[in-house]
Amino acid sequence: MRKGLLAIAAISAVTIGGLSACSSGSNGGSSSSGGSNGVTSTPGSGGSGSPATSFSTANVSGLGNVVVDGKGRTVYILTKAGTKNVSCTDGNGCTAIWPDLSLPSGTTKATAGSGIKASLLSSKKLSDGETYPTYNGYLMYEYAADSGAGQANGQGITSFGGTWYVLSPNGTPITSSGSSGGGGSSGYGY
Repeated sequence: MRKGLLAIAAISAVTIGGLSACSSGSNGGSSSSGGSNGVTSTPGSGGSGSPATSFSTANVSGLGNVVVDGKGRTVYILTKAGTKNVSCTDGNGCTAIWPDLSLPSGTTKATAGSGIKASLLSSKKLSDGETYPTYNGYLMYEYAADSGAGQANGQGITSFGGTWYVLSPNGTPITSSGSSGGGGSSGYGY
């Protein structure tokens, strides 16, 4: 219950911070919710140093080795009844909480780092015109309530029409709830 309340508080802070950033007229750059909770919302697209340009694996307590982005942050996939890619878009507010990882302009594929199977790393161009990296066919996202590497607070959260899971190095969702996972529902049954 406590983890669920913390997740709701973090999501609320990110949403409020994201709305403030949207009303400021700022284009690009990263937005932060500020405050002492340390939750930041990272933009999906960007220039050099984009987290979407390389992926590797790292050990997350309670879950084992999981796929991480170029910043070492745990990546998540959204699933629903066997569907690999449930829609998570800017339009429904999903990417304010689960930032997408679009590839920088002109980049067609991310680099496979340590522990990643290069054959499972690909990309997909979506209707928004952006190209996104995929692993074993899954689009990947960060979770705004993860403040850094080694965290998986979004593990098992049900929101935006599906359930969020981390990925194993072999490209399958890890559906167990580890000690660092958020588990349960976020309270946002979108």
